[in-house]
Amino acid sequence: MFQKRLLRIVYLVLFVILLILLYKAFNNSPESNQAQDELVQRPSDAPVYVMVFYEALCPDSKNFIIKQLQPTFQRAPSLIEIQFVPYGKATTSTNSDGSLAFDCQHGPIECEANIIHACVVEAVHDAATRLNMVACMIRDNMIPKNAFYRCAKEYSVEIESIQKCYDSPHGAELLKLHGEATHALRPAVSFIPTITLDGQQGRQASILKDLFGEVCKVAAGRGPKPVVCE
Repeated sequence: MFQKRLLRIVYLVLFVILLILLYKAFNNSPESNQAQDELVQRPSDAPVYVMVFYEALCPDSKNFIIKQLQPTFQRAPSLIEIQFVPYGKATTSTNSDGSLAFDCQHGPIECEANIIHACVVEAVHDAATRLNMVACMIRDNMIPKNAFYRCAKEYSVEIESIQKCYDSPHGAELLKLHGEATHALRPAVSFIPTITLDGQQGRQASILKDLFGEVCKVAAGRGPKPVVCE
């Protein structure tokens, strides 16, 4: 199920890229601009879709998730829908036996942690618990399995299915899908974390410093300003 959702995310990112290319090709056409706006705009009452492209051992990812993402969700949980994409500046390759291999920016430990994060993101369906798990683990991921067990106990998350995920090829397949979603981003990733709001990268520096404010701007741009943003 989660693989299908990730594939939809990849297709969404590619669709946005296509729209940008079409916009550039026909930017002198008011009709084309209007059609593009209608295609990419979400309903005014829908939560802002926040995609977090991050790495499990990245200090900037840790800072954003703990100091921006968690407080924003706690302040207005209905205002955002979060999709975690743990991969960052990693690369994926295939071994001679067909198994997947990863090279991560902060080394093999980060690859292991990214896979565990991918399995947690798939298995934990409650938005608040999923965010709390990711935030808890990223505080200290140097021994990834220990971090997972500690946080799973703290938030009463079932361990067995997640452990089975990261101990099997399934976890690697999930991470590969996260990589495909990351590589599909345009502009391409140059800094981790990269955050998209409703599929748009926009004002990255502002998003990293004031996520709540930028989410409110996106929500207000669709219609009436949400009360929580007043």
